[in-house]
Amino acid sequence: MKKNWLIGGLAGVFALAGLAFVQGGGAEGEAAVAATIQPIAFPHNQHAGSEPGQNRMDCQFCHFSAERSVDAGIPAVSSCWGCHQVVQGTTPQQQAEIAKIRGYVESGEPIPWVRIHKISDHAHFPHMRHVNAGLQCQQCHGEVQTMGTFEAPDPVWGGSNMGWCIECHRNPPEGLQKADGTPIEEASIDCAVCHY
Repeated sequence: MKKNWLIGGLAGVFALAGLAFVQGGGAEGEAAVAATIQPIAFPHNQHAGSEPGQNRMDCQFCHFSAERSVDAGIPAVSSCWGCHQVVQGTTPQQQAEIAKIRGYVESGEPIPWVRIHKISDHAHFPHMRHVNAGLQCQQCHGEVQTMGTFEAPDPVWGGSNMGWCIECHRNPPEGLQKADGTPIEEASIDCAVCHY
């Protein structure tokens, strides 16, 4: 009888491990993300950077719903074109990428961006809770304003490192506040907070 329980228990452990591997994308999923090429080479540093000649745009100018939604949002192609019908770029490469935006505007189709930052399907990251507590985008996504075109997620964050999230919940950055203005000294690590 004990032998049957042992075999059943091991089978269950292997099944859960296999499910976790599939949900996380496995090695093939990670390689596919690492090789991602976006439809438009969008230079985050040019748009959000603070160096001379860069645009100093706030992340939420494009990711408009981060403070009020679970998702950060992706701008409509008309938002991109709102600036780029005037700003046409100074190099042939910039002009070619802006021409792609014009093509999407003329066809009436959205830009088919390839998602880079993604946590596992069995977990949730409500952007609005983190943004409204005072967390800066860079604390999870890295120094975006210094990065060019995204082709892979930051290997530290990677989108599936639960230990990294738990560590931040246990020791949040200074200056974060609850809705009532009291400082956040520790965020909940109850499973249901992220897995619902």
